Amino acid sequence: MPTCLVTGGAGFLGSHLCDELLSRGHRVICVDNLETGSLANIEHIRDPERFRHVNVDIIDPYEIDEPVDFVYHLASPASPIDYLRLPLHTLKVGSYGTHHTLGLAKRHRARFLLASTSEVYGDPQEHPQSESYWGHVNPIGPRGVYDEAKRYAEALTMAYHRQQGVDTSIVRIFNTYGARMRPHDGRAIPTFLRQALASRPLTVFGDGSQTRSFCFVSDLIRGLIALVESGYHDPVNIGNPDEYTLLELAEAVKEVTESSSEIIYEALPIDDPKQRRPDITLARELLGWAPEVSLRDGLRLTIEDSGVEQLVG
Repeated sequence: MPTCLVTGGAGFLGSHLCDELLSRGHRVICVDNLETGSLANIEHIRDPERFRHVNVDIIDPYEIDEPVDFVYHLASPASPIDYLRLPLHTLKVGSYGTHHTLGLAKRHRARFLLASTSEVYGDPQEHPQSESYWGHVNPIGPRGVYDEAKRYAEALTMAYHRQQGVDTSIVRIFNTYGARMRPHDGRAIPTFLRQALASRPLTVFGDGSQTRSFCFVSDLIRGLIALVESGYHDPVNIGNPDEYTLLELAEAVKEVTESSSEIIYEALPIDDPKQRRPDITLARELLGWAPEVSLRDGLRLTIEDSGVEQLVG
């Protein structure tokens, strides 16, 4: 029975990863200080023999007193509301937290996965974005604390691989959604669902022409595990290449929820990317991976799995 350590395991993505690993017969150690994660995301797991939660802040050195085979490093504030509220902590998790977790993986001789992000591409000048693109990031803008924390974490991960021989992998995650996203976390899908289900106006930033690609959480988790099992070391994009404007997303949410909410417009945030879409050629060829859940089906599943009450908050 392999043992997997998941940092950020009580967060949105981390808790879904814990569920899937357990369903595949793994033992799981969830490391989460609950700064942005929640016990509510893991309270349904009733298996003390195979699941353990360790409440530590990984910006400080930490150790796990048992063998570990795989390390999934997902810990980080990830929504704009969180990393703008916690800029220094976000930078420390990306630097100190990644350093400590890589050291742990080295000591245990574990396969390590860094959960990086499409934000490393910034406001891209290449479209769609492939792994070879170096990005267009404003390092001193308000989003820079998250973007640069992840870019530094990637550099640190590759340094541990090249110099220390750690078995590492890097996934660049594009916008992901599903149950357990907080309704007020500031990202487009939970915001639109919350507003539509409460019959309130849907808030679109700018003119709504900026594009994103939205991957349902079960597809994303399947990609993470496939990458860890691949033995590959360089970054791999995991995301859904279907591209939507924010206005199209708002209309899709209205359709799925059968809401009559109007759409209103607000000022575009600083450094907001104009377009974002993954080139997943590498994931298809290397992992045999591709997303299976369409946007509208994923929105319906999110509502079914969450319940209207949770989504409205």
